[in-house]
Amino acid sequence: MAKRVAVIGAGASGLVSIKCCLDEGLEPTCFERTDDIGGLWKFKEAPEEGRASIYRSVIINTSKEMMCFSDFPIPDDYPNYMHNSKILEYFRIYAKHFNLLKYIHFKTLVRSIRKRPDFSQTGQWDVVTEADGKQESTIFDAILVCSGHHTDPHLPLASFPGIETFKGQYFHSRDYKNPEEFQGKRIIVIGIGNSGGDISVELSRTAQQVFLSTRHGSWILNRVADYGYPIDLLGTTRFLNAMKHTLPSSLVNWMAELKLNRRFDHANYGLKPQHRIFSQHPMVNDDLPNRILSGTVLVKPNVKKFTETAAIFDDGTVEENIDVVVFATGYNFAFPFFDESVIQVHSNQVSLYKYIFPPDLEKPTVAVIGLIQPLGAIMPISELQARWATRIFKDM
Repeated sequence: MAKRVAVIGAGASGLVSIKCCLDEGLEPTCFERTDDIGGLWKFKEAPEEGRASIYRSVIINTSKEMMCFSDFPIPDDYPNYMHNSKILEYFRIYAKHFNLLKYIHFKTLVRSIRKRPDFSQTGQWDVVTEADGKQESTIFDAILVCSGHHTDPHLPLASFPGIETFKGQYFHSRDYKNPEEFQGKRIIVIGIGNSGGDISVELSRTAQQVFLSTRHGSWILNRVADYGYPIDLLGTTRFLNAMKHTLPSSLVNWMAELKLNRRFDHANYGLKPQHRIFSQHPMVNDDLPNRILSGTVLVKPNVKKFTETAAIFDDGTVEENIDVVVFATGYNFAFPFFDESVIQVHSNQVSLYKYIFPPDLEKPTVAVIGLIQPLGAIMPISELQARWATRIFKDM
């Protein structure tokens, strides 16, 4: 009898997890709380609770050559860097090709996952789900958690004194959709991750002025590398990987930073960070240096405090008549369906063996897929994680 595996979420990681279950002769059942596949890459005009939210113009930062699943290449006529609608199309044809949709229960919320009384012998779980207002309990032999980590916005208002008296509009980048409604506004974007950079650039084409506020700066990568090739296609090779792990890290960082500064000197643009390039996730943005040069985006330090209409920065400068503040300050993640004895999250950090398995379970029948922030595409990594996890489940 095939072992039953519950897959939580039908995004990129969930879809490939279903397929890996089938490849290993397991019986998957996927629970997706929304009405469609795609997770992060399903654009909606308004944010939905429990689903990641993107803005209309989002283009992925990794090339199609480096992000596709190993046994299903992205069609030749798709662009190298795909718009979110193309990524969703790819997931649809992937799910159709491998007949995955029949294993997905849409509009079904996972309420709780608890160990069975005989867990130490069987490794089984009681999974309680809810659909159409009715709850149902089912026994599963293993769990694949593919719920993502871009759902719950991190909005650190306590770190910005005066925001409660600010008379303008403020919101998390999760709620941003398009720039038209901000025509002629003076806007501060707080945070210099990929979303902060993208939103700053896009708003700068309609706003009166955009201020990009950053605590530490960031290294900026361009999607298009030497000779017009995608940067991840040129930069991810066995030779370069061997060099990175052979040469001293200080030399490797210096060489990479020198190359980036040849395109534009990060210090001159107010973007040079204190950390080395391979110490933190860089930003991928083709247009930000141009917008800074044209003056439509001004780089500022951290906001010290807000008044009713202004922002005071750490360097003492003041910008008056601020209309909008966008907090591009990242996300929190949690596993509300698990007891804390299974997975504990502290300060947005979680301890997982090989970034996959909770280390304290008597039986390794839970795997978290895709809870990573790689320098590159997440899809191939999720596939490898799911392959490993399902083979362990099979042999239990």
